[in-house]
Amino acid sequence: MDILLVKDIIVGIGAVLGAVLGIWAFIQSPSKKNAEAIDKVLATMTTHDQRLQQVELEMKHLPTQDSVMELKLAMTEIRGAMGRMDEQIGSVGRTVHRIDDYLRSKGGSQ
Repeated sequence: MDILLVKDIIVGIGAVLGAVLGIWAFIQSPSKKNAEAIDKVLATMTTHDQRLQQVELEMKHLPTQDSVMELKLAMTEIRGAMGRMDEQIGSVGRTVHRIDDYLRSKGGSQ
């Protein structure tokens, strides 16, 4: 074998290999960009998932519609009871003032 023939074969193989690697790099370039974009989306989704879990945990502690309605009814009952107590205390206060006036008027004359 002639050295020039071996040299030409090696150069040819190198050229073909270089072309194949160039095409391979060109084909892989968009997939690398897509992989980076997918990584960013996954990071964002992870952040949103964590935030959603926090909201769900907080929602467990909030009262339901039924419990709020029960609370409103209980507060209405308390207002009614307080109104009745206010009327009774007012009548007791008037009675105490009358007794106080009576005792003051009778206490000064003795």
